[in-house]
Parts: sequence; C-alpha cells; structure tokens
Amino acid sequence: MRVRLFAAIALAGATIVSGACSQDRAQSTDDTTRSLLSQPIGDGMSTILGTEGSIDAGGPQVPVSEVGFNRGAIEAPVKVLEMSDYGCGYCRKFHQETFPTLLTQFIESGMVEWKFVPYITGMFENSLVATEAAECTYAQDENAFERLNDHLWTDQQDWKRSSDPESVVRGWVSELGIDLQAFDDCLASDDRMDRIAASTRLAKQVGVRGTPTFIVIGYPPLQGALPLEMFQQVLEAVHAEATAEGGQ
Repeated sequence: MRVRLFAAIALAGATIVSGACSQDRAQSTDDTTRSLLSQPIGDGMSTILGTEGSIDAGGPQVPVSEVGFNRGAIEAPVKVLEMSDYGCGYCRKFHQETFPTLLTQFIESGMVEWKFVPYITGMFENSLVATEAAECTYAQDENAFERLNDHLWTDQQDWKRSSDPESVVRGWVSELGIDLQAFDDCLASDDRMDRIAASTRLAKQVGVRGTPTFIVIGYPPLQGALPLEMFQQVLEAVHAEATAEGGQ
C-alpha cells in the first residue's frame, strides 16, 4: 500500500511530501510510536468500503498536488493526507469533534501540512452533489470553501436525505458572497469533475479500504475517526522525530 502511495507521490512531485519522508524513517520510530502508527485496519470508527463503487476508478496514477485542499504551511515537517467522503458519518464525526483541535494545535502552528481529499466512494446518497459544490466554491474563494465545508459536515443530513440536494447546497452557497452565476456555470459545465474523478482514483491507488483514512506521509495508514488523544500522540511523535532528523 505504501509502495503505491510513494509511486504516486514521486510521479506528482507533490507538495504534500517533503524530501525527508522515506520508508527508512518508519523503521527508526520508537516502539510506542510504531505501535500507534501501525494500528490494524478497523481500529478506528470507519465506514468499511464494501463495494468498488466510484467514478472513474481506473486510469493513470494521480499527481497528489492536483487534488484536494491544502491547509497549513508547505514547509511544515509533517504531511498528512486525509481521504474522506462528504456523505460518511464517521468523517463528519472527525471533522466536528477532532479536526478543529488538530487545526489549531498542529496545522495553524506550522507543525503539519494537511491535505483534505474528498472523494466519491459510491456508498453515500448525494455525495457527488456536495463534493462538486465544494470544488466549484473553492475555484472562486478558499475562505468561502471553508464556510461551505463546515455546512456540508454540520448539516450533512439536510443534503444527504434531500430529494433536491442541489437546491439545499446552492442555498448555502448563495450566502457566501461568491459569484453565483460563475458557480452555476461551473456545475453546468462539469469544470471540476476531472479533479473529483482523480481524487477517487487516488483513493483506490493508495489502497483506501474505509472512510476516513489518514496517511501520515512516511508511515502506515490510520483508518477511522480515531480519538483526539491518539491523533495528538501520533502527530507529536512524528513531528518530534521529523524535527530531530532535520536538525531543527
């Protein structure tokens, strides 16, 4: 799994990876950290992907730099790739209960660069509507995207269960202060569908088996909405090792 990820990253020259990340690094991790980073699949609360349902799951390897939404400084010594589906309940739990603390403690402090990659598992109703709206909003304004992103998680059931999810989500977008005509044109022309399809291919290529999945670059994947304390232990340990190796 990690071999495939490294191949995709090498192909991309992606900003999510720094030159200091390598397979050798994982072997120098102390026993406690290695134990945390080697949690078997299923330890977290996650939606197991029981089908191959997705859009455009085949194709060439995906440059990581061309998908997702980056938060944090590109020079941060720790890089995290998050693979989630907007329709996933455990992903919502993570974004509401855990991510705000990680954002403040690790991302805004410059310790971690975080790449959030929403993709389509094919398991959740109306997920494509939410994802395409997020992409078309991001194309205009990153701050507007953050506000819509919060809506999509907090009010997940509103669009997920709606018979007209486009209207529900568009109502939120209309309050963001962006060019609504340009937003509508983006949806009508499928401008961002290539990015969404690429994100979905990436999830398959790196071996995602459940949502959410987190890849601390250089280490085994972590699956599920793990407790905040576990995330803190992992990121603190990885950051300490990264800065020690980098002589910072």
